[in-house]
Amino acid sequence: MTAPAVHYPWYKKEDTDAFFALFQNNIANFVIIAITMLGLGFPAAIVFGQVLPGAAVAVMVGNFYYAYSAARLARKENRADVTALSYGISTPVMFVFLFGVLLPAKQLTGDAELAWKVAVAACFISGAIEAVISLIGRWVQRNLPRAAMLGAVAGVALTFIAGEMLFKTLEIPVVGLLVLAIIIVGLVARVAMPFRLPTSLFAIIIGSVLAYLIGATEEGQFSDAFTHLGFYPLLPNMAWFEGLGLLFTSMLAILTVVLPITLYNAIETMNNVEAMEAAGDKYDVRECQAVDGVGTMLGALFGGVFPTTVYIATVGAKWMGAGRGYSLLNGAVYAITTMFGLIAVLAAIIPVSVVAPILVFVGMSMIATAFQANDTRYYPAVALAMLPYFANYVMTRFGRAAEETVAGISSGIVPLGQGAMFTAIMLGAMTVSVIDQQFRRAAAFALVAAGFSFVGLMHAPKLAFNAAPDFALGYVVMAAFFAYFALQGAKQERPLPSGD
Repeated sequence: MTAPAVHYPWYKKEDTDAFFALFQNNIANFVIIAITMLGLGFPAAIVFGQVLPGAAVAVMVGNFYYAYSAARLARKENRADVTALSYGISTPVMFVFLFGVLLPAKQLTGDAELAWKVAVAACFISGAIEAVISLIGRWVQRNLPRAAMLGAVAGVALTFIAGEMLFKTLEIPVVGLLVLAIIIVGLVARVAMPFRLPTSLFAIIIGSVLAYLIGATEEGQFSDAFTHLGFYPLLPNMAWFEGLGLLFTSMLAILTVVLPITLYNAIETMNNVEAMEAAGDKYDVRECQAVDGVGTMLGALFGGVFPTTVYIATVGAKWMGAGRGYSLLNGAVYAITTMFGLIAVLAAIIPVSVVAPILVFVGMSMIATAFQANDTRYYPAVALAMLPYFANYVMTRFGRAAEETVAGISSGIVPLGQGAMFTAIMLGAMTVSVIDQQFRRAAAFALVAAGFSFVGLMHAPKLAFNAAPDFALGYVVMAAFFAYFALQGAKQERPLPSGD
């Protein structure tokens, strides 16, 4: 006798908390994109009329698809507690495209519109590459240890999400600490808020009201928020095609940035899908990478210049008990708010210190999951895999001045931060292999790291042969050291000759 089909709701109360967490995370990226591009000299017509609508199309399509995917999984496993994957723009990828694609394209062309078209073409190519990478996604997932992948994600969560957002929380201490307390009580301890309001919504209301009451907002902040209201239709264009001609002629060097960051994006998707499997929802990593690639390409067709990915906030949504409703709402709201310029309005009205604590919780949940999903003996591997992102965070925030800024601390910071995702996974994988006394496997990972360093995927500013020779040699020495112990183990296991 088969069990009765479980009802999987379109929307439930827990989806509201998850929606605000995902929406605020994405909106923070959208606001950074707008402010940075305007500061780099890109006109508002391109920023608000092309780039943000293109990004919104990608976010909308991806979120709708992952809501469908969650419903499919719920039917397959007859469960009502399936959480849809979050989808959005990866923060590290966003910064690379801002300063590694848009900025050099503008410097080389001297024309903001041409630079935007080059970036759109680069984004389209990035999506196509990730779609191709999806063909080997399952193989990579099977052969990379979970502790290494989740440790790398936890490094991103600790630095770019929980760490940075905690800084933002304390910019207005009275407001930020109160909102942080609400988040800890409501989302960590799961205590109901007054009037049964969702915790995130209650925190935003209370925090925003308090900020305005104590005068913690800038003068004219509320009225200035409405200056970008208007209608920005979501329309496809041929910018990606026009940009291809420039990209493959005078600006071919930009592709050396696109390839490694696309590999990073594919691995980030893989890591976050792995994190969701550890939390209880098993999705097909190959399908997710393909969806991310197609979503990125669709965004580029509408003028977007930033690749999209399965978002690191997914496990936070799982912890909140969300289903598919938050993903559907996020996609719809982004399309509407972008078309009418409301994203800039909301971002200007709500102080950063009010939304930051919600993202601190998202980062906390990712770090906790990285440890909870692994046996205690693998904790050192998780911890080691987290560390390269300290260097990557410093590099990203100081930009081109990073090497000069941190020279007095250590010359190893910048190369450690270059290709941090690959470094994190390789170090974590080696550590897991050694813990399991699989020294031959550890040596193989060390040789892969040597190859990545040789071509510039790790410890180098760009792709090139013999890009980081010292690091390549160092990993070869590590491989030899592991191989020695593999050989010793093989000798001990060799059967003795007859009569001995």
